[in-house]
Amino acid sequence: MAEPQLAVIVLAAGQGTRMRSRTPKVLHRIGGRSLLEHVLVTAESLAPDRTVVVVRHERDLVAGAVTDAAPRAVVVDQDDVPGTGRAVEMALAELAGFTGDVLVLSGDVPLLDAVTLGDLLAAHRRDGVAATLLSARPDDPTGYGRVVREGDGTVARVVEQKDASRDEAAIAEINAGVYVFQAGPLREHLALVGTANAQGERYLTDVVALLRASRLAVAAASAPDASAALGVNDRVQLSDAAAALNARTVRHWQREGVTVLDPATTWIDVTATLAPDVTVLPNTHILRATAIAEGATVGPDTSLVDCEVGADAVVTRTDATLAVIGAGATVGPFAYLRPGTDLGAQGKIGTFVETKNARIGEASKIPHLSYVGDAEVGVGANVGAGTIVANYDGERKHRTRVGDHVRTGAHNVFVAPVRIGDGAYTGAGTVVRKNVPPGALAVVPGSQRNVEGWVETHRPGSAAAQAAEKAAHGSQEEDG
Repeated sequence: MAEPQLAVIVLAAGQGTRMRSRTPKVLHRIGGRSLLEHVLVTAESLAPDRTVVVVRHERDLVAGAVTDAAPRAVVVDQDDVPGTGRAVEMALAELAGFTGDVLVLSGDVPLLDAVTLGDLLAAHRRDGVAATLLSARPDDPTGYGRVVREGDGTVARVVEQKDASRDEAAIAEINAGVYVFQAGPLREHLALVGTANAQGERYLTDVVALLRASRLAVAAASAPDASAALGVNDRVQLSDAAAALNARTVRHWQREGVTVLDPATTWIDVTATLAPDVTVLPNTHILRATAIAEGATVGPDTSLVDCEVGADAVVTRTDATLAVIGAGATVGPFAYLRPGTDLGAQGKIGTFVETKNARIGEASKIPHLSYVGDAEVGVGANVGAGTIVANYDGERKHRTRVGDHVRTGAHNVFVAPVRIGDGAYTGAGTVVRKNVPPGALAVVPGSQRNVEGWVETHRPGSAAAQAAEKAAHGSQEEDG
């Protein structure tokens, strides 16, 4: 017999006033995704036939996030009637004629995984009950609805914290706000839910008692990890959820063959990917869509955002965004790679070097104290210490092109647009304003001029003057 169809309803209408934020609660981010996106990605992994997301506060922002994360999902607006029961009722109107199972999720419970939800759904279908709710036993149940059971252990009802008696508030088992319902009984009994409670809202939890009053069975399945079933209501819970998710993510990559020297100071987004034999050193952030290839070493004190790191590359004390680092390349320490940086295999971006929109060829090096922006550097080139690419004329950016096997002197300035031909050299202190032909040497015109006695004349009595006089006297004695 085929399994019933599955519809998922995600509740994302709340304002989340305890967050004290202009950003809707469900759009706050942990681990590289918004809370809502985590829920939608997990829901989609169950391959539901229909997905409906109920929105209200900052409607357009939340609806846009839904479309980005789950294009097949349908967005439904909650009206002025408050409560989770009303939100589900609005979603069911969109699911008119649907007769399968309905999984209800909260948009602020980001840590639930597909295995837990799959087990909940399987238990619901195996037992053939009208509803199955996910429960948990956290260390502190304060603020959550309690699961009230009959003497035989069956579920009797769910009571919200504000409506609980002293004895009910002492119950350790909470309702995680995650349910599977048979669609028919849910529709029938949701219509009977009123607002006789402390908050004057239509609670979805009231459906449990109504189902029991109709002699329909309700079950509760306990979450194996209580922390994963908890919602996010304020900034403290947001950081707790972020830490729990990160610990889970780091453990996953460790089991996949990644060495993480200090998990406590390593942050890896769920959207990042790491290959076996990657080494991550302390105080390192691997964020968004960053991908790190086999054998690379990253850190310490490094932040990578949407970067590609090639096999066996070494990236040390570096801040990089939207950059590509080739196989066997070295970056840092104290390097700043801005968007558009593309470092070729075996290349080097060294100490206190900033790059932006720059393509640096295979085995080329920018070792020290340089800025290279809007530039192309060929194969096997070496850019001298203190080199600056002057790419901005006050109105527009221009590109600089440095050819293959070029050797540039220290303290150069390349005034873009300019081209330095293959195999060319430039002298120390050169300001390059014109194209340099291949194989040429570019130097600053004019020779050095020394003004003898300048210090004694202009800085008499100074330590420098005294040192100069002493040196001159010593030179005279040697000549004598």
